[in-house]
Amino acid sequence: MKVFISHSSPGTFLARSIATGLRKEGLDVWLAENEILPGDNWALQVAQALNGCDAMVALLTPDTLQTGNVQSEMGFAMGLKKYRQRLIPVLVGAESEMPAQSVPWILERFRVIRLADPDKANEVVREVAEALMAAA
Repeated sequence: MKVFISHSSPGTFLARSIATGLRKEGLDVWLAENEILPGDNWALQVAQALNGCDAMVALLTPDTLQTGNVQSEMGFAMGLKKYRQRLIPVLVGAESEMPAQSVPWILERFRVIRLADPDKANEVVREVAEALMAAA
């Protein structure tokens, strides 16, 4: 299973940690910084990756809820059957930083994983991997 990691620029370190952990769990991971080279058409590369992946982990922070890239990528995944039960939103930060009412309503339909401390990504990797494998 190939997993697309969706994140905003401030979440790059966390995305790397999650990607490393998922690879150790035996998953193939697509992470933009590893796949898109200088001079590449970023939008085209992302579109091809979204079409080529089977699952998505969306790292949601207060920043990503204000920007469009992660939301657009999630919207794409929600529209494809192959991503059904394979879109895993990870809410990053303490609940006080991202209360439930700030999270898009559509995510109520998904299994959401909360990561209170971004420095402890390893604590959710196994949970994410298990959710993805169960949907396979």
